[in-house]
Amino acid sequence: MNRFRPCLLIHHRHLHQLQNAGPLCSQLKSRSVIRFSGPDTIKFLQGLLSNDVRRFGESPHEDNSPVVPHMYAALLTPQGRFLYDFFLYRQSRPEEKLDRNGSVEILADVDGSVLDELLATLKKYRLRSKVDIENVAEDFYCWQRYGRGLSEKTPSVEEPVAASVGWRGGDDRSGNSASHGNDVGWQWFKDPRLDCLGFRGIFPSGTTPPLVESDKETDEEKYLLWRLEKGVAEGSTEIPKGACLICC
Repeated sequence: MNRFRPCLLIHHRHLHQLQNAGPLCSQLKSRSVIRFSGPDTIKFLQGLLSNDVRRFGESPHEDNSPVVPHMYAALLTPQGRFLYDFFLYRQSRPEEKLDRNGSVEILADVDGSVLDELLATLKKYRLRSKVDIENVAEDFYCWQRYGRGLSEKTPSVEEPVAASVGWRGGDDRSGNSASHGNDVGWQWFKDPRLDCLGFRGIFPSGTTPPLVESDKETDEEKYLLWRLEKGVAEGSTEIPKGACLICC
């Protein structure tokens, strides 16, 4: 048992530093991004995942209204056991209109270690549904903002400052400045699992997400320690496939 103590002390020291640090930001390289599109997108995901995705099919709100927040969902076995998790985002633009068939694009950040397996599974269930499923991991990256102070902010889904950045960002057009990422088209959303996990978002590769400049960007291991200290597992590596029952 003694040989584990130095490692435990190192992790304890890192956790203590995280708990006393200000907001941090990490690119989640362990996650990949896939895109669903086509007139049957909502119907396909609604029949497959554990959460109610029908709200993604609602018509865009007025410009002053918030965008549809992202959601956490899972693909389960017929017995209700975990297989894969998804963070779903609707790509919303000011000029976006639903076509007559209700077609809409949805992005999802998923566990990158099982990406090929997941894509094969989704395409197996697609059958004749009119939905395209694409790997867009080279086009979009997943990011997380976390740390002391973020969970103490407003309980709204979108962070107030970040809400003025990107598509349909509210009234404050001054938020679309160079220092906030030059209108990259996406926003930070409060993590739907626990407030203390901070904010999550998908952003185009090659761009700087809003508010990253004012944070301390760090490697993903810091987010892993922060998340595990909160008791939250993520992905098919930490949540054994076919063995766990979850509620989301």
